[in-house]
Amino acid sequence: MKFPDRASQSVIKNYRQKYEQELLENVIPFWEKHSPDVKNGGYFNCLDQDGKIYDRTKHIWLQGRQVWIFSKFYREIEQKSNWLKIAQLGADFLQNHAIRDDRRVYFSLTAEGKPVYLQRKIFSECFYIMALAAFSRASEQPKLLQEAKRELEKVWEFAEDFTKVGRENYSGETPRQSLAVPMILLNLIEEVAGEETNNYQREIEDCIRRLYLHIHPENQTVYETVTPEGNLIESSEGRLLNPGHAIEAGWFLQHWAQKFGRKDWEKSAIEMIRWSFQRGWDQKYGGIYYFLDADGYSPTPLEWFMKLWWVHCEAIYGNLLNFSLTRAETDWKAFVEVDAYSFQHFPDPDYGEWFGYLDRTGEVSHRFKGGPYKGCFHVARSLWLSCQILQKLEKSSLKPKSGFTPAQILA
Repeated sequence: MKFPDRASQSVIKNYRQKYEQELLENVIPFWEKHSPDVKNGGYFNCLDQDGKIYDRTKHIWLQGRQVWIFSKFYREIEQKSNWLKIAQLGADFLQNHAIRDDRRVYFSLTAEGKPVYLQRKIFSECFYIMALAAFSRASEQPKLLQEAKRELEKVWEFAEDFTKVGRENYSGETPRQSLAVPMILLNLIEEVAGEETNNYQREIEDCIRRLYLHIHPENQTVYETVTPEGNLIESSEGRLLNPGHAIEAGWFLQHWAQKFGRKDWEKSAIEMIRWSFQRGWDQKYGGIYYFLDADGYSPTPLEWFMKLWWVHCEAIYGNLLNFSLTRAETDWKAFVEVDAYSFQHFPDPDYGEWFGYLDRTGEVSHRFKGGPYKGCFHVARSLWLSCQILQKLEKSSLKPKSGFTPAQILA
């Protein structure tokens, strides 16, 4: 029997149609309607449940991410003129107001574009780069891609020496590295390089080398923070696990594994997603914990037990990506489980988009749809990437590796 059979193909088609509908009828229209600031440029990202602006501050992570979404969708889904206009609204605002002469990028600005805050991190710069790279291709402006490449060189310099972004070194500190840095750089290189990866071979391999330091097969754990040699740190911070981050890092790695045909990277990426999902799943109430302690102590972040939208978005795509490669029942079950939880708790049928924050039991704790860290990105990206996988699965003729078919497990 070829895979998928008719019943399985129908199941996959239903998921694909559900995701397309959610993306194009529930999620994207919310941001199209409520976020553009046609007066000052950029986007209002602090939006209440119904889209009302409750804070006019503009956060650069979310400005850059929204440029990326509308640029990608214009180029990959449909060339809607309004999508390109929205993307340009953000791209122009970023270039005019977000970046400084020293190539640092502000964390937040006023609605008019005046500086409010500058972090001692590199992530505002990263999302600035993502925005320019995507908009360059959507608008056919090669100069913007060159600008993104120059900024990536600067960010690489910052990442090798964080004192250059104002972060001091103290005598009592344990040398450490965060998973967030190699994973975001891997994603940036994918966005900037496209298919022309030769110029970034050294950087790609270095990022993956550093990412591997966080993977500990001996206890099937992906640690958020380790020493520069990959050793564990005996502290609350050293034991802290972020399942959503580890899953996201796993699918970033998987993209490179598929691009280069690296079976060793493919295996590691699959395991990162599986281990982190299985460990992070709340067996009592469902959903994925925000943080965990590797040794079972109470995690020190007070919000550790909350269920966040972006974690579940990463798990939806990560588990589906795993299944597309393994055809394993465990990966399909994981996808079905996180899909069911997510669509039961996060989408808002009244005003569109998804709520971002739930308590442990799954009740909405914050009614807003956009805030300093939640905007037009994770939900839309997850639904879009998942649709791409589902479209391929609909046409697949590969046999399942364990005799199981998706039609046997319904959400």
